[in-house]
Amino acid sequence: MGRTSDAKEKILTAAHALIEQRGYSGLGVAEICKAAGVPKGSFYYFFESKEALALAVIEEHWAAEQREWSGILGGDAAPLERLRQLFEAMQASQQAGQESCGVISGCLFGNLSLEMSNQTEAVRERLQKIFEAQAEMVGRVIAEAQARGEATVADRHAAAQSVVAQLEGQVLFAKLYNSTSPLGSLWDNCLALLGARMPAQV
Repeated sequence: MGRTSDAKEKILTAAHALIEQRGYSGLGVAEICKAAGVPKGSFYYFFESKEALALAVIEEHWAAEQREWSGILGGDAAPLERLRQLFEAMQASQQAGQESCGVISGCLFGNLSLEMSNQTEAVRERLQKIFEAQAEMVGRVIAEAQARGEATVADRHAAAQSVVAQLEGQVLFAKLYNSTSPLGSLWDNCLALLGARMPAQV
């Protein structure tokens, strides 16, 4: 059972890396299995299709990202400070990826949305729910900022969606230019979007 589980994890890990580097459409099952170091027959033991594998990669990636977002946005800092910490974490993650492999890979969810959302309904629906979950997490923080008089948006849900969209868009630009510089404006733009002001530091 342990070796079987190992083979599945190897396929997931290899697929994750290849999809981040090259996208989904150009990948073949044989290439994924070769990168994973497992026989091609192993693939269909675990996954009924390449689409099923893509969904599994998405789930694994979201589980890790959701833990990170929850840890930051559910922390003890003031609400707006937590949003800034989230942006800083995203920028640091892209920077680390660039230093590791020489290029910025962008956001897995954003990349797959552009590539696959009009090709497979199952992937489109899952990505949509993930972005909605992100907006809900951001929305709760905005609500806290509103309660403290630090944010003045009228439509909290729309504002949260805009914050997530801004984050995704700037990560896309970072990938396009292979530079984290576009991410540097995220925080100031977020404050303007929320009609927000940081509380005075004591």
